[in-house]
Amino acid sequence: MSKPGIQFDDIVSGDYDTQASTDTAAPPPKRVLSAQPDTPKLHKVLAQSGLGSRLDMEQLIADGKVWVNDEPAHVGQRIQYGDRIKVNGKPLFVRIEPPPPRVIAYHKPAGEIVSRDDPQSRPTVFRKLPRLQTGKWQSVGRLDLNTEGLLLFTNSGELANKLMHPRFGLEREYAVRVLGHLSNIEKAKLLEGVQLEDGEARFGSLEEGGGEGANCWYRVTIQEGRNREVRRMFEAVGHAVSRLIRIRYGKMLLPRGLKRGECMELDAVDTDQLIRSAGLGRVSGKTAGVRASAPLAQGRPPRSGNKPVAAAAKPDFIGADSLTRQRREQKSKTSRSKALPRRAKIN
Repeated sequence: MSKPGIQFDDIVSGDYDTQASTDTAAPPPKRVLSAQPDTPKLHKVLAQSGLGSRLDMEQLIADGKVWVNDEPAHVGQRIQYGDRIKVNGKPLFVRIEPPPPRVIAYHKPAGEIVSRDDPQSRPTVFRKLPRLQTGKWQSVGRLDLNTEGLLLFTNSGELANKLMHPRFGLEREYAVRVLGHLSNIEKAKLLEGVQLEDGEARFGSLEEGGGEGANCWYRVTIQEGRNREVRRMFEAVGHAVSRLIRIRYGKMLLPRGLKRGECMELDAVDTDQLIRSAGLGRVSGKTAGVRASAPLAQGRPPRSGNKPVAAAAKPDFIGADSLTRQRREQKSKTSRSKALPRRAKIN
């Protein structure tokens, strides 16, 4: 009695490989998008284009005459911004609004890389971000492995480009702890410009921030994002950087109370202000705020001495109290939903 399944002799004789090559390929799985304002149903979009009624469009799809992204469409399929549609082999151009820009502020700890793929399998910042139904998160610039602080993510390529392209010159602010105190001559060099391997670099501003012993804190601003630029500038004048924290990117401050390794999504108010600061105009549509990635404790003010200096909150800056405001609004909303109705008095 022969045994079921593939036998050793089948592999040696080559029948195994022949069978694998002649098996009928399984049909590709249907793409299913969740019901979102920016993912309308295909038959509805076709009907709005003037090709016929919704019922007619469903039949057209069932007959295999509608293709999306070079694959046959199915009844009930949803489409999104950027999809390519063909009806009877001819391209059909439809207008679908892109999803509203969303922005996440992440407090990056040391030891994480800003990359999706890493041959060394090191922790990546993308593993802690919420999942997107459509598109993907793009990092606004990068921070090297040992640098902490504010890292922004967005689902809008246009916004990401505006925020990090050199020609827009958005200012980055860092708290830097170095070994040894800078002399006046060294400060002047860093402000006037030091020569690096990839060209001259200079700080826009440099302020002392205190410190204890050999550890001295400085607050610096720069308008570029070259690789390890801040570290290399201090090394050019003979001082090693022992800690580097980004506390501001453009108008966006590192939110108070956002712990290392946690993120928060900017609400509609902050997102709109950030988009305006990047020169993209007003946001179309609302951006839903979400809770932080974990319950957060209120951040304690930094102590003087061996702690980084914090960026001063100015009226035109964004994010200083965003987390506190979101938590307060969430708490108020929760308390209202849990409020019990008053009992009617019975005489």
